[in-house]
Amino acid sequence: MPYPVDHKAKTRAKIVASARGLFNRRGFDQVTIDEIMANAGLTRGAFYHHFGSKDALFAEAVASIAECSPFSREAARRGVIDDEERAHLLVDLYLAEEMLANVDDQCPLYALTSDVARSDRLVRAEYTTVLERMIRVLRAGSGDADVERRAFATIALCVGAMVVARTTHDPTIARTVRDSAREAAHELLASPRRSGDAAASKKKLSAPERTKRAPARRASRAR
Repeated sequence: MPYPVDHKAKTRAKIVASARGLFNRRGFDQVTIDEIMANAGLTRGAFYHHFGSKDALFAEAVASIAECSPFSREAARRGVIDDEERAHLLVDLYLAEEMLANVDDQCPLYALTSDVARSDRLVRAEYTTVLERMIRVLRAGSGDADVERRAFATIALCVGAMVVARTTHDPTIARTVRDSAREAAHELLASPRRSGDAAASKKKLSAPERTKRAPARRASRAR
């Protein structure tokens, strides 16, 4: 009986998911092809029908976060949402407790940094692609002033917080660093127009006060 049309694609996806989870838990060097295939319920011989090397699989495992991330699923579930909402949703889900607890599907930007840094150009290119996708979402939702700086600062906050949270043994620190990063990231993403309007309003309100104080300052100088 022939295999279904989608058999090869499903088998490949199983291998990638198995590799992603094992790499996230133990690192690239500490995982063998035999372990990846056994974890996927497959034999080693099937590996080379899909990948030419373990490095090629690593590159695909890094790229696969686009399909398995909570952000991708939730954004698809919500349908059409505006750019600002997408950016804030990304921050919330990226720093969520569920994301930290789900080691198998953690983002390679913080889960596999050391392994990627030691890998070949293809793996690092996939890592960069994941980074650029996040930056596009954050850039689009960052209002219309100083967008590039705020998008990069936001991603640095999110990734850095998750590195610390994933590494520390202290759950209080893990929670606090993510809560602090979330608050700061949302502030960075806030529309500059709203901030500008608020600042302008403050200036208008304080103008009479400055007028009142001016004679007092002149009188003080006269004395």
